[in-house]
Amino acid sequence: MTERLPEWPLFGLAEDVRPALRAALEAGEPTALATIVALDGGGPRPLGTQMVFARHLVSGFLSGGCLEADVAGHATGVIESGRPLRLIYGEGSPWPDIRLMCGARVEILLERIAPADEAADRLFALTEARAPALWLSDGARRACGPLDSPPPGWPGAFRKLYEPRPRLVVLGGDPAALAMATLGVQAGWETFLVRPRGPSGPPPISGIAYRREDPAEALAAIGLDAWTAVAVASHDADLDHAALTAALPSKAFYVGALGARRRTPERNAWLAAAGLSAEDIARLRSPIGLDIGGKAPWEVAIAVLAEITDLRNAARTRFEVAAGRPIGEGGGPPRKDVHDAPAPDRARRSDARTKASLRGYA
Repeated sequence: MTERLPEWPLFGLAEDVRPALRAALEAGEPTALATIVALDGGGPRPLGTQMVFARHLVSGFLSGGCLEADVAGHATGVIESGRPLRLIYGEGSPWPDIRLMCGARVEILLERIAPADEAADRLFALTEARAPALWLSDGARRACGPLDSPPPGWPGAFRKLYEPRPRLVVLGGDPAALAMATLGVQAGWETFLVRPRGPSGPPPISGIAYRREDPAEALAAIGLDAWTAVAVASHDADLDHAALTAALPSKAFYVGALGARRRTPERNAWLAAAGLSAEDIARLRSPIGLDIGGKAPWEVAIAVLAEITDLRNAARTRFEVAAGRPIGEGGGPPRKDVHDAPAPDRARRSDARTKASLRGYA
């Protein structure tokens, strides 16, 4: 039986496929993991982008909709046979009628991940510990370990860096703070809303973790690591001060606060009097967010999330440079038991553009 991919590709909103991969494997379902392992001429998605396919699940996306249905069809065969495949789209592809509008050449590795896979279990453990992980695979063999003690590579292995899930902490309870937290959840961030002495019940927004403690206590309990952004928007000078004195000396990659620009010298003087260094104070982003000329709650939230995203991408680039850019081939030719997908007949190619043969996940 052949099922269509969902008409509305909400599965493509997931940038991180680890939750879907884990859910499928813990349910006892073997999965197909698709990874972009080579890219030439640009493309809508970067090297290392992944997609997960299982019987009742699909997550992630690899293009602007040009490839997903065809990859899904091959994924079914990989799940059933256990044999990894390399799929080539664009120049040199056996499917010339599957075209990428961007003109790129994309090579995708499809591999079967079985429940209790040792490398996958190690990846999930490192994810829980919020530790960067290095994943190596050639489709037939996999390894995973912490970035500071990575597994040795081998010829033909593709390396992918997994960072901890980004975390957003919003301090406040007004509509702008609620809009920031809502956008954080929708963007896939682990999102906390801190409203000291706020209502006993959480806000009616799915996916938000709510805390009522004073700022220092709440931030210490959450934990501010290098993958955390803090947005201070309480409209209370004492609460803002308490939050900033806790957040600015931390490892958080972003700390911003609502407030008029004319009050910046006064705020900085308070922070200096509290013992913060000039370097810590200089990290503060205030007024918070990019200047897009809007003050409505959603406009403020968009400006803040845009600024956080901009800094996060810059921080990720620096992190990859410091880590030796562990994304890409490990050297040497692909394994001989990882086969290029054969060119199917024209009827199969035509059908694959609109259908996928994964059962029951639509």
